[in-house]
Amino acid sequence: MKTEGLSINLATVRQQWKLPEAVAACAKLGIPYVDPWRDQVAAVGLDTAAKAIRDNGLKVSGYCRGGMFPAADAAGRQAAIDDNKRALDEAAALGAECLVLVVGGLPAGTRDIGAARQMVQDGLAAILPHARAVGVPLAIEPLHPMYAGDRACVNTLKQALDMAGQLGDDVGVAIDVYHVWWDPEIETQIARAGREKRILGYHICDWLVPTKDLLLDRGMPGDGVIDLPRFRKLIEAAGYQGPTEIEIFSAQDWWTRPGEEVLKTCIERYSATFA
Repeated sequence: MKTEGLSINLATVRQQWKLPEAVAACAKLGIPYVDPWRDQVAAVGLDTAAKAIRDNGLKVSGYCRGGMFPAADAAGRQAAIDDNKRALDEAAALGAECLVLVVGGLPAGTRDIGAARQMVQDGLAAILPHARAVGVPLAIEPLHPMYAGDRACVNTLKQALDMAGQLGDDVGVAIDVYHVWWDPEIETQIARAGREKRILGYHICDWLVPTKDLLLDRGMPGDGVIDLPRFRKLIEAAGYQGPTEIEIFSAQDWWTRPGEEVLKTCIERYSATFA
């Protein structure tokens, strides 16, 4: 089975293990990369998390997550900026290749999505000097439009690339197929992302039909309707040579199974689809 280039987003086994156990299990199976979440790191402490990753010889493909910039007032927006700077410090301590950004939706009680997007742009600009100082690039992750209200008002790869282009170097995108597979412009925009050298992360899972829960019912690669081999060809044609990260939220299925079974299935599906 192929594991070279495979990363496991540790949300995939968040219900089975704490971070040190998950990292050790990945290393045991020859998985070279992980992407931890901030709450998983906080649960064991930053020093313990960094040591576990280092001692197991793993690399960190990304760190989830920063963002959530829009807020109803200036104090809330500044608090988000400060928290993102802390996230960047944590990412640097872990040796993460980027900080993945779920940018945030509309502030409570508002309807102006244009204003929310401007808050995102302003927040990114505010943390970019710190990102450069600690050596961690910013990866904007566009989310499916169903999340525009509460999680991310950046919903297409074009929007994310436009924002990155206004900010300059050290800002790119994390392309998650769950969120962008439907986009009729995806081929053009992945090619653009490659030309602009802005692809910082590539996340895969599958879209199940029917989907029972829009947040917590992602499928294992091969179980849904996303044309994953097509995406792989587009990503490779764009020049991306980084890890492929499997990220699955699955409250009623994969989170209920033994962690080793989940990881072995990830390896099998990665090998079958992308080798």
